[in-house]
Amino acid sequence: MTDRILNIPVTPADLCRWRLLLAPERQPFFLTAGESQGLELPSQPRAGHSWTPEDRDTFTIWNVAGQADRVAWLTFGQWAQLPQAKRRALLGLQVRHGRGNVPLGQHYVSLVPGLTPGRFLWRAELLTPAVLDRLFLAGAAPCQRDLVPRGVWKRAASSLPRVEALAGTFAEDGQAGNCFGAVMGAAGIAEAEHAWMQRAPFEAFVRDHTSPGGGDDQPGTLLIWRSADGLSQHAAVTLGGGWAFHKPSQSWMTPRQVLPVRTIIRRHRTRGHRLSRFSLG
Repeated sequence: MTDRILNIPVTPADLCRWRLLLAPERQPFFLTAGESQGLELPSQPRAGHSWTPEDRDTFTIWNVAGQADRVAWLTFGQWAQLPQAKRRALLGLQVRHGRGNVPLGQHYVSLVPGLTPGRFLWRAELLTPAVLDRLFLAGAAPCQRDLVPRGVWKRAASSLPRVEALAGTFAEDGQAGNCFGAVMGAAGIAEAEHAWMQRAPFEAFVRDHTSPGGGDDQPGTLLIWRSADGLSQHAAVTLGGGWAFHKPSQSWMTPRQVLPVRTIIRRHRTRGHRLSRFSLG
């Protein structure tokens, strides 16, 4: 029986890779100099450290507070040797400083017998498909690709030649991509779905391949959310028949998925953001 995460079939290799990302043998803990000294944890300056894209997303490096300018690296063995009170304090500081991947046990106790309700670190053996499915739900809804009628895919193919192949897939190793790249890839731009696409090439794509207008029930209508300063913040594209395709974020944990157009619009409604529509072709 094939495992499914967010209603998408996944391979044993996918599961293995995700467990390694969420439960690496060695993890970063962000601290101020005073906290590092108080906890008696050797640390190094955070500035200048090189992070992989997966680390950036797993530990939400972009969200870590600036004052936490030291990083202590601990293996599971070193973590296990710390007194319980020190482990609890260290986890609390990670939450306070904005580090990700510090789960709350109460969200998973029904799936992991014996798990305490407080903060903890993932171990690979805890990350069953059911646990991963619940964890990934924090960033994306279950994909509804299988509900899209055959005729919708056929009509969408003229303006979105690669959308059916990309819909209901997770990114490959080291190629998480983002919403802009996913839309461009669906429209036929080779390998765009693997790129962390910046705004400039995305806006050039909009300028060169679309015209203003479109409808949510038509295939090939590009939906773009822009903030008050005019910067594009998210993008999706309609398939027709009330369906749309997007990637919810740049994180490796969010798939390229299909949902009802109205669901995507509702989930991305943000104060100060304006939704515009453009027709591909």
